[in-house]
Amino acid sequence: MAVGKFPIEASHVMMFARSIGDANDIYYDEEYAKGTESGAIIAPPTFVQASAQFDPDYFLRPKIGEEWFGSAKGPTGITKKKEGGGGGGGGGLHAEQHYVYHRTPKVGDVLTAEVKPGKSWEKEGRRGGKLMFSETVTEYRDQNGELVVTATGVGVRTERPATSGE
Repeated sequence: MAVGKFPIEASHVMMFARSIGDANDIYYDEEYAKGTESGAIIAPPTFVQASAQFDPDYFLRPKIGEEWFGSAKGPTGITKKKEGGGGGGGGGLHAEQHYVYHRTPKVGDVLTAEVKPGKSWEKEGRRGGKLMFSETVTEYRDQNGELVVTATGVGVRTERPATSGE
């Protein structure tokens, strides 16, 4: 993911908070938020994942004129190999997500995201052979270049398709 500009806007924060069912006034009410430690409406935890919508190449969003695997009319699975996804003979999945908040993102911030590779390691699995883990580290910086959030995703691939174990 390469996001050049991810503006944190009040309406985006409100919709995100509603979508996760969080009614805390810090996400909705500017007057209330002014009286808090942050002094402004802040973004809910995990909000930075919404930056994917500002990435023109985000693979989970359909492209105009292309078939999309999420449509009932299109293919039934991801057909293109993506980093951190499937590979070898087995499939891949998103195993973990971690966030380190260096400060809370708030309305008015304009973030950029830079993706870096993290650690990789292997472990012997029981039914799919070797499990191959890899981290993807995304650093979100504000309009002043200050680090705001570090997000680390962990993907895992199997060496071959897992057997049922029966």
